[in-house]
Amino acid sequence: MILDKICDKRKEQLERDMRKVSLSDIKFQANESDHKIISFSRAIKRDTLSVISEVKKASPSKGLICRNFDPVKTACEYELNGANAISCLTEEYYFQGSSEYLKAIRAAVRLPILRKDFIIDEYQLYEARSMGADAVLLISAILSEEQMKEYSEIAHCLGLECLIEVHNEDEYRKTLGFKPDMLGINNRNLYTFEVNLETTGRLSRIIDEHSVLVSESGIKDNADMKKVRSMGADAVLIGETLMRSESIGETFRILREGV
Repeated sequence: MILDKICDKRKEQLERDMRKVSLSDIKFQANESDHKIISFSRAIKRDTLSVISEVKKASPSKGLICRNFDPVKTACEYELNGANAISCLTEEYYFQGSSEYLKAIRAAVRLPILRKDFIIDEYQLYEARSMGADAVLLISAILSEEQMKEYSEIAHCLGLECLIEVHNEDEYRKTLGFKPDMLGINNRNLYTFEVNLETTGRLSRIIDEHSVLVSESGIKDNADMKKVRSMGADAVLIGETLMRSESIGETFRILREGV
């Protein structure tokens, strides 16, 4: 399955990173970071539907998305056009992301930044803090309930918030033993990569109404925005639609009309 392949490659990347910088050294760097954390959850919990704009070069399902990729320019355009927060891919193999992209974006924008990655080890949490992230993604499909609790606690000690991602009822049940900062409903099935916005509707009905709810994947137009808003989403995470846009400002205007 593609998710297993992504995680296998992610382990290879992690091993390379740990050979360059030890766990003790990355902890030191995280604790010495001078970045003042910005609350991701407060940035996206608004009266209107918030947009988490993703800086993404490629994906396993679509391949190369943006040929003339300029992460800093894209992030600055997002901020200029009213994005509430930014998501940056740091997985190297399938998404062609980089920690260096996040560092460069952090230096250029004032919005909160989510480290979008496949987190499988505590090392990545300290790494996220050291590179200037404000929040991290924890994917229920690849972590046990105990791991999610442990990683959430470490993240909180570092000042980071966690977006816990689920895409079915069983994955959501794994979050009931603790209170996530934010819950992301991924409309993309991580095993088949099929997308269905009804996933947000189905899961939102059983999720704690006090949760900060993010609908992820498959948001392409204004109708999709209105649909997930009606289902209870506080925010949407949009990558491909914005990365393929010839005018980010115009795309934002169309997406947000009436929501």
